[in-house]
Amino acid sequence: MVRKMIARPVATAIVLFARAITAVRAIWSGDGPTADTCVYFANHSSHGDFILVWAVLPPRLRRLTRPVAGAEYWLKSAITRFIGRDVFDAVLIERERDKRTSDPIEVMANALDAGSSLILFPEGTRNLTDASLLPFKSGLFHLASVRPDIRLIPVWINNLNRVMPKGEIVPIPLICTVTFGEPMRMHPGEDKQAFLDRARTALLALSPKQPGGSE
Repeated sequence: MVRKMIARPVATAIVLFARAITAVRAIWSGDGPTADTCVYFANHSSHGDFILVWAVLPPRLRRLTRPVAGAEYWLKSAITRFIGRDVFDAVLIERERDKRTSDPIEVMANALDAGSSLILFPEGTRNLTDASLLPFKSGLFHLASVRPDIRLIPVWINNLNRVMPKGEIVPIPLICTVTFGEPMRMHPGEDKQAFLDRARTALLALSPKQPGGSE
């Protein structure tokens, strides 16, 4: 109970700090944000990615949105457990197959069924290469397969990797944008590679580096 009471002001402080450092601006396609349950799938180049996506959501959506994160990282200390579990209410999944005690897809599907939206990074790891996107892992496909009616919203995070470069612990103030694309769903009978290619293309199209990408 005490942890939950502390978690709310900590969450507010994190949002204010993220906004102050990045002057982040949200860009929404179509009619903008809605309260429908969905999966936000984003590019991943910084430890702060899910914080920025979470911070730009309207408060009513922020309360319903949970990041998907690796249990091995967020459960390793009392501080990270508090931040992961209490502040962000993260959906913690076990990445190492031989150490799993639960099915990650089932854990995420149960969170959706309970009314939570999710923030997911289909690359599976931070992209520290010069490529715009790494190949997608299969998790997004398997989640969409068991919950095909859930809206999947591509989200491009721009510039955050320059705010928190690899090896740095002090953020560099820079303007960032978070661009939310048009929702998509799995097509009936769509195979894994076709779906992942389509999802990856939808996300990549939001990059400012692509022709027609958002600035």
